[in-house]
Amino acid sequence: MGGGLATRNDLAARPPERHVAPRMERIDGIEWRVSEAPVPYADALAFMEERAAAVRSGTAPECVWLLEHPPLFTAGTSADPAELSNPLGLPVFEAGRGGRYTYHGPGQRVGYVVLDLERRGKDIRRFVHHLEGWMIDALAGLGVSAHRAPGRIGIWVGDGPAEAKIGALGVRVKHWVTLHGFAVNVAPDLGHFSGIVPCGISEFGVTSLAELGKQMPMTRVDAALKQSFRRFLNDLERACKDP
Repeated sequence: MGGGLATRNDLAARPPERHVAPRMERIDGIEWRVSEAPVPYADALAFMEERAAAVRSGTAPECVWLLEHPPLFTAGTSADPAELSNPLGLPVFEAGRGGRYTYHGPGQRVGYVVLDLERRGKDIRRFVHHLEGWMIDALAGLGVSAHRAPGRIGIWVGDGPAEAKIGALGVRVKHWVTLHGFAVNVAPDLGHFSGIVPCGISEFGVTSLAELGKQMPMTRVDAALKQSFRRFLNDLERACKDP
């Protein structure tokens, strides 16, 4: 098995690497960050932990961070080493989120979502459901019909033998503040997914917008995510208020 497993303690001990500062704005009081250069995974994980603690203490706003990573694998809390072959020897990081092995790399839009669920109903399953809905709505805005699949984690396109995974989710909740989030395959190297059994599901393939004939810049994907973001928030908050 190539690539040593880096734990969260290992990552915390490393000095942060330099990368291009993200563009930032506010949407309904939530900080919206977009990084144009790949962000080292250690930096992203350290930021999420720090921001989640600050959100809990009331010293920083909630946050959505859209970014890409260099090629790497992350291991969730249910990761099975038998599902990692990693012939290219890519780095493997212990993520601390739920789920199994996931690939991240250039051409994939990763969205980290740091939200306070204490003010949004304290319901993790509902949060994940609406996070899926946000991804599906954004893909619809890009001309792609995507769906949930009962019993399978992730966001899917197609049906029958052609059904394939286009998006992944994995979250962690700490003191009712969310960490991690989702990934949408825009135009990654799909060959890198062969180093793992993605999310433990071997019966179905992995696809991307580019593979579906939807060639587009990352800025267009970001615009679709931003356009459907308020609906995601409204749906989450409306469900919180329902009896």
